[in-house]
Amino acid sequence: MRLLVTRPEPDALKLRAVLEERGHEATVEPLLTVSFDDTDPIELEGVQAVIATSRNGLKALRSHPQLAEARKLPLFAVGRATAQEARALGFETVITGAGTAPQLVAHIVSVADPAAGLILHLAGDTLTGDLMGELELQGFRVVQPVVYRMQPARALSAETVEQLAMGEIEGVILMSPRTASIYAALMRKQGLATVARGLVHFCLSAAISRRLEPLGAVRSEVAEAPSLEEMLALIDAAAANSRG
Repeated sequence: MRLLVTRPEPDALKLRAVLEERGHEATVEPLLTVSFDDTDPIELEGVQAVIATSRNGLKALRSHPQLAEARKLPLFAVGRATAQEARALGFETVITGAGTAPQLVAHIVSVADPAAGLILHLAGDTLTGDLMGELELQGFRVVQPVVYRMQPARALSAETVEQLAMGEIEGVILMSPRTASIYAALMRKQGLATVARGLVHFCLSAAISRRLEPLGAVRSEVAEAPSLEEMLALIDAAAANSRG
């Protein structure tokens, strides 16, 4: 299957390699660029545990002067990929969530004590839920510095537009609600809304699929669980059905 990968770098290139190993073709078109400039300071005083809902939050710690101290704290990761990043960074205790922020909140509430200290959430500039608010309702005190920012693409590249217009792309991989919103806006802006109706949109969640509504009646397939493994299984199944 010929796919458009919209993830930021370097994840986009890694995903393309995985897709090619499974017999697919992939065009890389990052719709968000990660920036660690103009961010908030990270303070660990009084912190009992760290939350990471994205690998980018952990990447912000790589060259931080308090990295060694942070590694000693328990880290709650939203899913397996984020947990792997935390272990690679040297965190000693990593608790892996089931893949969504609400599930992560429930797990934190079940094992952590609000009286033990602050919870530090390594946040991006755009949040899809109110993790801080949900934890505060349970008596926790949360600090939520913005440690990375995501810059949206202003246009699709000429190469990608040509491939879409020529029917050389069959599916689009969308891994976040914001990416899906940017994709929908750019497809409309560049006169490709009709083309979008002929594509299969592989979405990590139903919330992502809903962001495609500005494009009208487009086909979307939603992963059974919010993980890369489930997304790949979804793509493989769609490819097999199209060949059949």
